[in-house]
Amino acid sequence: MRDGWEELECIVNIYHQYAFRHPMDDYLQKNEFKKLLKEQAKYLESLFRKADVNRDGRIKFTEFLITLASVAIDVHNTSHKPGHGHGHSHDA
Repeated sequence: MRDGWEELECIVNIYHQYAFRHPMDDYLQKNEFKKLLKEQAKYLESLFRKADVNRDGRIKFTEFLITLASVAIDVHNTSHKPGHGHGHSHDA
């Protein structure tokens, strides 16, 4: 079993593939974020609004990671809905 470092490196590499403004500022502009999500996932505008915490029209790596965590939580919650079950529930 892999220890997770390869997956984390993959996430960082995907981020850097799209944060390509010159000079490299390590930020995703809104259009770069949309392209990333269009090519890597399926939803965009609401995620960008959630990620752009300070509303400056761009997201930095920490905001990007917060968004990934939010997406992971959404996917996890969806997996617990009827028809998606994986054998357990987190309901009390």
